Amino acid sequence: MSNLFKGQLAAPQTTEITHINSGATIKTTAPKDNGGDGSLFSPTDLFCASLGACGTTIMSMFATDHAIPLSNIKFEVEKIMQSAPRKVAKIIVKYFIHSNCSDDQFKRLIAAGKACPVKLTIQECVEIEESYIRV
Repeated sequence: MSNLFKGQLAAPQTTEITHINSGATIKTTAPKDNGGDGSLFSPTDLFCASLGACGTTIMSMFATDHAIPLSNIKFEVEKIMQSAPRKVAKIIVKYFIHSNCSDDQFKRLIAAGKACPVKLTIQECVEIEESYIRV
């Protein structure tokens, strides 16, 4: 399965990306630590946030498919950059899972989150630190 995206320069240092199937758009710009104004997500911000979004989506889908009570999931992501070469060195993600599920169901939700496609794609080249907190 594939998805198609288009991108174009929308303003100096700003790129607009369009998801062809839905028409949804996202704009990115350079971060402050790399000469930009930091007014939007940077491409590496989106890359790191995608890990949290993917884990959250997969856990939500798993909960629905397995009748596990889930009222909300929130996440926080910290991006740690390496300077030479400039790249994402580490992503720290914390999931806050609002559920009154059993301990076994909670373990199964965590296992589902750890199997998200973004993590499976990047785990060999970026250090990932995850925590799953039931609230």
